[in-house]
Amino acid sequence: MSTKLKRQRRVGIIGTGYYLPPRKLTNADLEKLVKTTDEWITTRTGIKERRIADDDVAVSDLAVEAAERALKKAKLKAEDVELLIVATITPDMLFPSTACMVQAKLGLTKAACFDISAACSGFIYAIATAEKFIKAGAYKNAVVVGGEKLSCITDWKDRSTCILFGDGAGACVLGPVRSGGILSTHLGSDGKSAGLLELPAGGSRMPASKETVKNRLHYLKMSGSELFKIAVRVMAGAANKAIEMAGLKCSQIDCIIPHQANIRILNAVAKKIGLGPDKVYLNIERYGNMSSASTAVALAEAVERRRIKKGDIVVLDAFGAGLTWGAIVIKW
Repeated sequence: MSTKLKRQRRVGIIGTGYYLPPRKLTNADLEKLVKTTDEWITTRTGIKERRIADDDVAVSDLAVEAAERALKKAKLKAEDVELLIVATITPDMLFPSTACMVQAKLGLTKAACFDISAACSGFIYAIATAEKFIKAGAYKNAVVVGGEKLSCITDWKDRSTCILFGDGAGACVLGPVRSGGILSTHLGSDGKSAGLLELPAGGSRMPASKETVKNRLHYLKMSGSELFKIAVRVMAGAANKAIEMAGLKCSQIDCIIPHQANIRILNAVAKKIGLGPDKVYLNIERYGNMSSASTAVALAEAVERRRIKKGDIVVLDAFGAGLTWGAIVIKW
């Protein structure tokens, strides 16, 4: 394939799917675990309930369910998949990759597989990566999954964080399209602020020990107020940059699907971009923050509910630990 043809190759999302564990954890349930109230949680976060996976369910199990549904929508057989990327910060184990476990369960015998760790921005990073592979002609198609079991790294004694997180997985299939498709991608990061959101223990810097367990260092730690200010600025900036790269104006956007972090953050981002509430897809009330799965599930759900239609201009926008952020503009 010539260089000119590679540049002209269009890559789009040809199938989406999602899966959520059946168990619901409501704010009323949390009132029995920590000192909090439904009103306090709802006012500050916009969350009413979240989904929690059973103890014997791993991220690969959630990912398989979502990927199967996306493949069905794309009308693509398992044996035809050439690339699989799983975005997660809660892998089944440190190695092998969760992607390899998903590959085995789905029977993706021809697929190259790997994980991406970019926290809440993971799904955006994974789509951007897969798109480049397909555009370059390395692969014909790709399955991208954002899956998390945040309940297993949530400190259920910490009322400032345990109210936020839930479990789930979303997936999409990327492939060549005749028109539209992904118009632009923009990624960014700031490692100097990594300490604002982290899982301190369990890696090579702080291996598991009696002390790390005693000090509850195997649960995520977050500096919420500092992150709030940064999130609004960089999410709005990422979306505006991607829209500009696509040669569009904010007024041309039909739907933005942001990472479902906090309703106050999302409202502030929409206002900063200049988009009305009717153009912002939200499901945070029902699912909470699912890290890399949030944008993935919201996208698939928006498609299922016909909130996104053929020809619409859609923006995916996320911010997460790292710090990382990214936005993608798609003509559906």
